[in-house]
Amino acid sequence: MKGDQELQVIVQQAKEPIPTDQDEKSSVSGSQTKVSHSTYKRWLRMAVYTFFVISGQSVATILGRLYYDNGGNSKWLATVVQVVGFPILLPYYLLSVKTHTTTHRDGKITSLRNRALVYIVLGLLVVAACYLYSIGLLYLPVSTLSLICASQLAFTAFFSYLLNSQKLTPIILNSLFLLTISSTLLAFNSEESNSKKVTKEEYVKGFICTVGASAGFGLLLSLQQLAFRKVLKKQTFSEVMDLIIYMSLVASCVSVVGLFASSEWKTLSNEMENYKLGKVSYVMNLVWTAVTWQVFSIGGTGLIFELSSLFSNAISALGLPVVPILAVIIFHDKMNGLKVISMILAIWGFISYVYQQYLDEKNLKKSHGITTSETPDPPEAEGSSGQSKYADMSIDGVQQFTD
Repeated sequence: MKGDQELQVIVQQAKEPIPTDQDEKSSVSGSQTKVSHSTYKRWLRMAVYTFFVISGQSVATILGRLYYDNGGNSKWLATVVQVVGFPILLPYYLLSVKTHTTTHRDGKITSLRNRALVYIVLGLLVVAACYLYSIGLLYLPVSTLSLICASQLAFTAFFSYLLNSQKLTPIILNSLFLLTISSTLLAFNSEESNSKKVTKEEYVKGFICTVGASAGFGLLLSLQQLAFRKVLKKQTFSEVMDLIIYMSLVASCVSVVGLFASSEWKTLSNEMENYKLGKVSYVMNLVWTAVTWQVFSIGGTGLIFELSSLFSNAISALGLPVVPILAVIIFHDKMNGLKVISMILAIWGFISYVYQQYLDEKNLKKSHGITTSETPDPPEAEGSSGQSKYADMSIDGVQQFTD
């Protein structure tokens, strides 16, 4: 009886098809096709998000300047429209949450008190930075403002060094030096805004406030990274979107309180009546300013998940040459020699910064290539760069298999 069972097992094994080299090649070819297709889709998403960041930031800045040039004078209202459009993100959140699902769960659950504290602190920082930015936009030409805002990269690297233990490589130090010199040069620029007479004191005030806003946004990004690592413990899509939405909610409430506490709300009706382009243009300017800032937020959030938060910040600086060029065309800002030198130094500093990120990403790929060869089952994706990591690892795995 035992011999009959063994004979049946042998016959069944003989009937099973033996995989051939052609089957293996077709399987590998199918895997490569899937990886290639997902890579193309990922690059397309990155291109769309990059367009959102650059266009949203540029258009919002131009609209903000139009508001001031045509009779607007409320700094708190200019602050409100920068943060109050966050409900536009809710449909994007609901539609995208399915495509960013993750099975990762952290054993430690963040307490509601700590989570609320993170949202409140970061929301207050957003209000402060946006208010300083509004003051800078009131007193400085758009081209000057955008060049000073390039210093945000330097502040981000500096605060990341202090709070997140980021290494300051020679390339990063070169970037910090160039961006610092680029902004410092503009302090000696005696240019006036073409539409408004700006005194020297107001120019200095606008310069200091813009540098303060850049420092605030750089600190904000570093604190977000610290909060994800120390408090929230994970950086999933839902966590990032919750942070952005609740942080914007806090910022909106505080900025509205500031609008009423400063009594600027009393002048809004008169401001609308005397707006040079008319009441409809006044309302549309405010609405589209809020919308374009949220388009910028959508693009920035998307880039955080496709690559990293630092790359998202670098792409926002990529719009550096766009705003001054638009300002020259629309507002007839003067591009004197000092501004040209400042722009060249800022672009040079930006390229140095991006090159360092490229080197870091390249080293990260190499280290993960070693990890995947040692461990067959990689851990669940987590964090802003998780998707890019596993896309790269899957490509490396296919290449090793084919070799």
